Amino acid sequence: MSVIAPSVATMDGRERYRALALRRIALLGALLVALCVSVCVDMALGPANYTIRQVLDALFDASAVSDQLRVVVWDIRMPIALMAVTVGASLSVAGAQMQTILANPLASPFTLGISAAASFGAALALVMGTAILPVAITYMVPINAFLMAMAAAMFIHFASTMRGVTVETIVLLGIALVFTFNALLSLLEYLASEQALAAVVFWTMGSLTKATWGKVAITALVLVVTLPLFARQAWSLTALRLGEDKAASFGVDVRRLRLTTMMTVSLLAAIPVSFVGTIGFVGLVGPHMARMLVGEDQRFFLPASVLCGALLLSVTSVVSKTLLPGAILPIGVITALVGVPFFFLLIFTSRKRAW
Repeated sequence: MSVIAPSVATMDGRERYRALALRRIALLGALLVALCVSVCVDMALGPANYTIRQVLDALFDASAVSDQLRVVVWDIRMPIALMAVTVGASLSVAGAQMQTILANPLASPFTLGISAAASFGAALALVMGTAILPVAITYMVPINAFLMAMAAAMFIHFASTMRGVTVETIVLLGIALVFTFNALLSLLEYLASEQALAAVVFWTMGSLTKATWGKVAITALVLVVTLPLFARQAWSLTALRLGEDKAASFGVDVRRLRLTTMMTVSLLAAIPVSFVGTIGFVGLVGPHMARMLVGEDQRFFLPASVLCGALLLSVTSVVSKTLLPGAILPIGVITALVGVPFFFLLIFTSRKRAW
C-alpha cells in the first residue's frame, strides 16, 4: 500500500501552527517572569524598604538575614503579595469565562453586580451587625459578602436561562443589580455611625492590607480547584466563541456548559471579593490583555488570563505603595483609575466591530 505524502500546504500550515504555539508559550513564560519580579518588588516595598537581594535572601537563605527582616517578609508582606496574585488571577479568570459564555466583552464580576452585592453584604455586617448565617463575629463580614455575591451570580444565571433572554438583556440585568446594591449600600451608609461608616468606606475601596495566610490559602485553593474544571472544558469553551449554533453542531451542550461555568465563576469571583473588598475592572482588563496576547484558544487563553490578572493586581499593589510616600492607597481606587479608560475604549471599539 502506498503512503500518500502530506501536501506542501499541509506541512506549511503545521509549521505555522507550531511557530504560533511556541510564540504563545514564550509569551506565557515572559508573563510568569514579570509576575515573579513584581511579587519580589512588592515584598521589598513598605515603610522600611529593602533590596530585591535582601528579599531573596529572606526567602531562600533565612540564616543570612536578621530575624526582623525574616518576620517582615514572611509574616507581613508575603501574604499581601500572594493575596494580590491569587485575587487578581481569580477575578481575571472569572471575567474571562463570563465574557466567553455570555459572548460580551463588557462582562465581569464588577459590571454584572457581583462585587456590588458583596459590598452590600459586608455593609450589613459592619453597619447593622446582621449575619445572613449564624456565624462568629470574626467571619461575619466575609461570609455575608460571599453569600450576597453568590446570590447575585445565581440571579444572573437563572435569568439567563429564561426563554427570550438575550446576552444584552443579561448585561442590562447586571447593570441594574449594580445600581440596586449601590443604592442599598448608600442607604446603610446614611444610617451608619461614624465608626461603621469609616469601616464600610474602607472595605468598599478594596484593600490587601488585611491579608493573612489563611485567606491566601482559601483563595488559592478555590483557584486551584476551579482551573482544572475550566481546562477540561477548554475545547467546548473555545467552540462557544464561534457562536451557539456552531458549538451545538460540534456536539457541545451549550446550556449545560453555561450552567456549570457560571456556577464555577460565581464561586471564583465571590471568594476573593469577600476577603479584600471591591476591586473593580481586574476581571475586565485582565482577560482582554490575555486575549490580545494569545487569542481565543482556551489552552493558552486560560493560563494567560491567570497571569495577566495576577500581574495586573501585583503591579497595582506596587503602585499603591509608591504614589504617596509613607502611605498605602486603597488598591480598588487604582484599579478603577486604570480600568475606566479601558472600559470606555471597549465601548467605543465594540461599536465598530462585532466581538
